[in-house]
Amino acid sequence: MTETVHHTPIDEPSPWVVRFATRVHEGAEVLDVACGSGRHSRVFLNLGHAVTALDRTLSRLAVALDEPGFTAIEGDLEDGGPWPLAGRLFGAVVVTNYLYRPLFPALMASLEPGGVLIYETFALGNERFGRPRNPDHLLKSGELLEAVRGHLMVIAYEDIERPAPKRAKIQRICAISPDSSP
Repeated sequence: MTETVHHTPIDEPSPWVVRFATRVHEGAEVLDVACGSGRHSRVFLNLGHAVTALDRTLSRLAVALDEPGFTAIEGDLEDGGPWPLAGRLFGAVVVTNYLYRPLFPALMASLEPGGVLIYETFALGNERFGRPRNPDHLLKSGELLEAVRGHLMVIAYEDIERPAPKRAKIQRICAISPDSSP
């Protein structure tokens, strides 16, 4: 059974996401997985990207559903059903504060050539600071790096204890899908 994790609401986008947002090709569509309030969707919309936001519930979404270039999809990614965006490719896939290991292959397969994966979530050790505490929702040391090895080119990776906005143990990565052009 999946542990329900209630995070402290964070209105500001992750500095990690903002740092690497400019790596996304101009005009590329962005997929915001487990989008929550849409704080990262807003970053990419402001940069001129179309955004598809995906979450189990859209009730916390602060981005207007009728905003140009914005699509929101409600769906449970952990119910055993097929990946809801099979066959669609994105210039970036963004995931923060969410971990469901069986999605790693689908997330990477959703990147177009040269597409960027920007991922940041909790790691073992976070249980000292609060939720999530369940090891099923905490990355093991180096796990995020290992998940992309052989599939994506790593631009940056960190396994750190973050002091703010709330103290946490996290891993984060920015990696790029191989470009198929000659």
